[in-house]
Amino acid sequence: MKDFRLIWTGWDGVGTRSAAAAPSSSSGGKKAKKKWSAKKVKDKANNLVVLDKPTYERLFKEVPTYKLISQSVLVDRLRLNGSLARVAIRELESQGLIKPLVRHHAQIIYTRATGDEKKAGESDEE
Repeated sequence: MKDFRLIWTGWDGVGTRSAAAAPSSSSGGKKAKKKWSAKKVKDKANNLVVLDKPTYERLFKEVPTYKLISQSVLVDRLRLNGSLARVAIRELESQGLIKPLVRHHAQIIYTRATGDEKKAGESDEE
């Protein structure tokens, strides 16, 4: 009987960690520190600020054939600056190469000027 008490008292915390010192399952113990990973950095757009000769020629050759023309389209396709794209669109419109579809204060959407409309405009003048 005496041996049983020694074993039993040994389980009761003698020589082992007590219940207060052991981390409880609800607290979770120590967590690992959060590692702040570097976020993906967007590449800087290297858009043109001034039109160079090849881009100027592309502007007057390709853009009037686009079905949808806007400032965003020119920035994406020709790699122009936003303000330069607005100026280019105004120039194309003044030359009659494109015509406006929707005029909104934030964005104006244009389309190509087809030959049918030019012919209809000429017949109205006569």
